[in-house]
Amino acid sequence: MTFLSKRINNLSESQTIKMAKLGRELSAKGIDVINLSFGEPDFFTPDFVKEGAKKAIDDNFSYYSPVSGYPELRKAIAEKLLRENGLTYSFDQIVVSTGAKQSLANAVMCLVDPGDEVIVPTPYWVSYSEMIKLGEGETVFINATVENNFKITGAELEAAITPKTKLFMFSSPCNPTGSVYSKDELADLVAVFEKYPNIYIISDEIYEHINFVGQHASIAEFDSIKDRVILINGFSKSYAMTGWRSGYMAANKEIANACDKLQGQITSGTCSIAQRASLVAYQGGLDSVNEMVAEFKKRRDIVYALLSEIPGVNVNLPDGAFYFFPEIKSYFGKKNGDVVINSAEDLSLYLLNEAHVSTVTGEAFGNADCIRLSYAASEDQLRKAVSRIKDALAKLS
Repeated sequence: MTFLSKRINNLSESQTIKMAKLGRELSAKGIDVINLSFGEPDFFTPDFVKEGAKKAIDDNFSYYSPVSGYPELRKAIAEKLLRENGLTYSFDQIVVSTGAKQSLANAVMCLVDPGDEVIVPTPYWVSYSEMIKLGEGETVFINATVENNFKITGAELEAAITPKTKLFMFSSPCNPTGSVYSKDELADLVAVFEKYPNIYIISDEIYEHINFVGQHASIAEFDSIKDRVILINGFSKSYAMTGWRSGYMAANKEIANACDKLQGQITSGTCSIAQRASLVAYQGGLDSVNEMVAEFKKRRDIVYALLSEIPGVNVNLPDGAFYFFPEIKSYFGKKNGDVVINSAEDLSLYLLNEAHVSTVTGEAFGNADCIRLSYAASEDQLRKAVSRIKDALAKLS
C-alpha cells in the first residue's frame, strides 16, 4: 500500500473500535457476546431532547449553520459554564464541533508544530497519541499507576517538561481509568504550569457529570493559567447523545478563531438538528443526567465488588466515568491449552474467545499491564460478564 500517505500508514487503528468489531463478528455467528469495550451510555437520549430535535426539523433548521455553531447554542454553553463551573467565557470563545473528538483534534492541529512535545499522562484515551502523531508532534508520556489511582503529581509533571514542551493533554474524569482530579490535585499541577508560561493545556472534561465525588473541578478555574486552557466538553456522555456528534471547546479568542478557521476547511458547522437538540439539552436541566449517574454509581459498586473477588486482578475504585482499568499482569505467562497469555492484548482476545466478553487491551491506552472494561451495560449483563471473566481466568495456569 505504498501509494498511501505516510500519515495514514503511521496511524494506528482504534483498539476500542477493533474489539467492538471482533465482538460483532462473533455475535453474527450466533455467539452470546457481552460487549464491555465501547464507551457509550446504554441509556436513550432524554425525550425532551428528542422533542427539541423534532421541532428543529419542523422549524426547517436544514441549512448550513455558522462554522462555530449557532450563536444561541454557544451562548447557552457559556451560560452553562458560568452556572455550573463558575467559568466566564463569551460566546465567541466557544466553538461547537462534530463531537468532542473533533474539538480535541482541532486544538492539537492548531497548536502543535513538527517536533513540539506534548505531555500526556498515561493511561490516556486512545486517540490522544494518534492526534499528536497527525500533528507531527512528539508525545511524552508520564506513567501513572493503579497505586496512585492513575493520577500524576506536579513533581512528575515538572520532570517531564523540556524546552520543546508545547502542550499538556489530559482528561478528568478520565477515560480509561475513571480517575477524577480534585481541586487540590489540580492546584499541584497548576503551580508547575505557572512557571512555564508557554505551555498550553487541553482539558478533556467530556465525563464531567459522570463523577461520584461531588462538584466537578476544572483546571480552567485557576485564573493564572485559564487563558492557556482549552476546555473540551460535549453532550454525548452526560445526555446519552453519542450518535448526535455534538461537542465543543472553550478557549481564548485566538485559539477559538484558529479552530474556527480549521473547521471551516474540514467539516464546517455541526449538524443543525444536533445543535438544536444540544441547545434544548442545556436548557432542560440535569434531572435526566442525575438519574443516569445514580444508576452508573450503583453498577460501579457492584462490578467493583465482583472484580475484587477475582484472584490476580488488581482493581481500584474509580471516582467517575463508567470504566474499570484493572491490572492483570499476574496472568502473563499463563496458558489454557494452546493459548498463552503474554500481554494485555492476548488476555483481551482470550476473554473474547473463551468468556465471550469484549474488553479493550490496556496497551491501547498506554498501559500494557491492564485491560479496560466499560460498565455501561445492564446489571444483569455486568454480573454475567464478570462471572464469565472469573471462570475464564481460573482456567489459566
